[in-house]
Amino acid sequence: MNIFDASETIPLIKKPVLTIGTFDGVHIGHQKIISRINKSAKEIGGESVLFTFYPHPRTVIFPDDDNLRLLQTQEEKLAKLKRFGLDNVVIYPFTKEFSRLSATHFVRDCLVNQIGAVKIVIGYNHQFGKNREGSLEQLRELAPIYGFEVEEIPAQEIDEVNVSSTKIRNALLSGEIATANKFLQEPFQLNGVVEHGKALGRTIGFPTANISIDNKLKIIPKTGVYFVRCSVDNIAYFGIMNIGFRPTVGDQNAEKPSIEVNIFDFKGDIYGKSMCVELLEYLREEQKFDSLESLKNQIRQDEIKARTISIHYTLELYSL
Repeated sequence: MNIFDASETIPLIKKPVLTIGTFDGVHIGHQKIISRINKSAKEIGGESVLFTFYPHPRTVIFPDDDNLRLLQTQEEKLAKLKRFGLDNVVIYPFTKEFSRLSATHFVRDCLVNQIGAVKIVIGYNHQFGKNREGSLEQLRELAPIYGFEVEEIPAQEIDEVNVSSTKIRNALLSGEIATANKFLQEPFQLNGVVEHGKALGRTIGFPTANISIDNKLKIIPKTGVYFVRCSVDNIAYFGIMNIGFRPTVGDQNAEKPSIEVNIFDFKGDIYGKSMCVELLEYLREEQKFDSLESLKNQIRQDEIKARTISIHYTLELYSL
């Protein structure tokens, strides 16, 4: 998969079949669109192109809005896109000036003159350009003028998937990991760096890796305890993760939740290393215990439950 910065000269792309969007999460609906442009490109001896934007348009248009949370960082999105057979991703630097570009000028200048699109594939309800004035109908009007075809993905194909990035975000914030993972077609990921914490887990017999997530736009799921699979140095381990404020030990006044992973059967120094954590199942709510001993007992129960669940995932892996 080629990745191009649209602010620079883009090499010639053969008969580009193109779609447009932010594609946050690259969920099952997005995957249907990618499959369609890949198929259409192959039929005409061309190449598929995803035209996307960075940073996310809302961060530019509404810079004071601190509510936006994304399913993926840019690095996570590009890594996932590589797995779906796309030929090219074109990333346009989104600025205030670009946001003022009319839909007609966007199609003419960016999609036709810069990319050379011969076909544009778009969902029935997709809008683009200044004030989201661009539509499927406008694309059809512009198609004969600028010499490209338009292919609509019908409403029934979009609606039957019944998914959106917003639905996935809401599922994560509600602890509905199974729903989110189903729509994503893979486990939701948190990628960060292992940092030094307060070492409280070690003192009660359950050492944890404290994960720092640098990107403030990355959505953090509901507080609570999760069964997870984590990868360090390309080796995967099961474990349990707590997202929260550690009310039993007095962290409930912290500004943001901590993310701590107890990695099963692991020994070693991983401070400063990158870790990918896949959320597999939500085990329970975070709660305050009367004593450290009660907390330790509950963690033991969480571990037993998680290890029992891990048998299913291990068997599933070996059956592939």
